Amino acid sequence: MESRHSSHSVNCLSVHIVFVTKYRYQVLKGDVQLRCREIIRQVCNTLDVQIIKGVVCSDHVHLHASYLPQMAVSDIVKRIKGRSARMLLLEFPELKRKYWGGHFLGIGYGCWSTGNITDEIINKYLDHHKDKPNADENFILE
Repeated sequence: MESRHSSHSVNCLSVHIVFVTKYRYQVLKGDVQLRCREIIRQVCNTLDVQIIKGVVCSDHVHLHASYLPQMAVSDIVKRIKGRSARMLLLEFPELKRKYWGGHFLGIGYGCWSTGNITDEIINKYLDHHKDKPNADENFILE
């Protein structure tokens, strides 16, 4: 995964997001599944969120995405879930019969930060700075 550059920052932020259909009903199949994938792609393009990889399963969605630091993961999920649920319920009347309350996706979601650096690498980097000349000028946070 490559770093993303803007005028004042360089970052490499990525997250694994999982959310489910309400009651874990297996309704994300066929045209509904294809349309769900398309909507998620549209929302991500609008938010400048890059999809690294994603899977739309019959009752849940996995999304590995790269995002900018000014976006909160909760906002990304809110936009994806809100837009996809609204559009799918509008476009597929059979879903409206099953989800008569208008709630298509489960309330929560799971998210895990991912990245290309481990805790061990960060600690080695910080130890390196602790051992440099003039290290007494560095303030160690521990």
